[in-house]
Amino acid sequence: MSHEDDPPLLTAGMIATGVVAVSFSGPIAASTLAPALAVALWRNAFGAAAGAPFTLTRRRAELCELVQDRPQVLGSAVLAGVFLAVHFGLWIPSLRLTSVTASTALVTTTPVWTVAVARLRGSPVPRAVLVGVLLALAGVAVVTGVDATASARALRGDLMALAGGAAAAGYVACGESVRRSLSTASYTLVAYTTCALALLPVCLITGTALWGYSARSWAQIGVLTLTAQLLGHSLLNRALRSAGATTVSMAVLLEVPGAALVAWVWLGQAPPLAVVPGVALILTGLAVVVRARARSGPRQGAEEIDTVTAATL
Repeated sequence: MSHEDDPPLLTAGMIATGVVAVSFSGPIAASTLAPALAVALWRNAFGAAAGAPFTLTRRRAELCELVQDRPQVLGSAVLAGVFLAVHFGLWIPSLRLTSVTASTALVTTTPVWTVAVARLRGSPVPRAVLVGVLLALAGVAVVTGVDATASARALRGDLMALAGGAAAAGYVACGESVRRSLSTASYTLVAYTTCALALLPVCLITGTALWGYSARSWAQIGVLTLTAQLLGHSLLNRALRSAGATTVSMAVLLEVPGAALVAWVWLGQAPPLAVVPGVALILTGLAVVVRARARSGPRQGAEEIDTVTAATL
């Protein structure tokens, strides 16, 4: 074990705590009475504010260099924040239209979309990855097919969650390049701030109320920021150096059954039995994709999970 590695028990505890933390994301966002778009804006604004003191003091030189001398890197970080805004702007409202289980499963299809982006860039795709993609897409077809027969509202929520997963792939693609030369603290500050600023005009144009909520709603947004935006992201990224990208990526998939369980116990929203086979196919396919990509490029996997955890949790 290197001097930077954490003890195995501590690493396992961080992963378990991180997965539990992010599992509250969907249920909290679905249950709060605050408008969905406002929830998306405030969780990123609060996340940026929470990290700003550390970043502005400990990473000030890096930020100054980024603004003054590295316009291309800054532009990529800003673009990542725009993709993040699209992701949250689609996914959080989808939780109000379809079940937490279906929405969370569909938004986690980000690895499928990152494969599509890689393919469009001309990168070779291993056969095992294609098998995983096909399994996940079959699961998507099952989930959306079930909801299509149930209600147009649920289907609309499914499609929004799926598009949110695709937007997260854009966030990952931009973040992978930025994270090669920029610290996590500086990157997330730029991305979260951009995300909140991008969502602001959307909220204003749509007439979304940005304040005047009950104390309970503000508390829920605060807990959402603390758990998914800060605690889950931080712990899972810390666990990366000891557990590796493949293990952490697999663990992140447990958010889906975790969110379903939280929604069941807390909200009384039992997972629709008809979508369970589709969710199982999605998770199986994503697991195959993660393992296959880890074999083909461990470093890429580490960069991807470092950026995707902030987007999809």
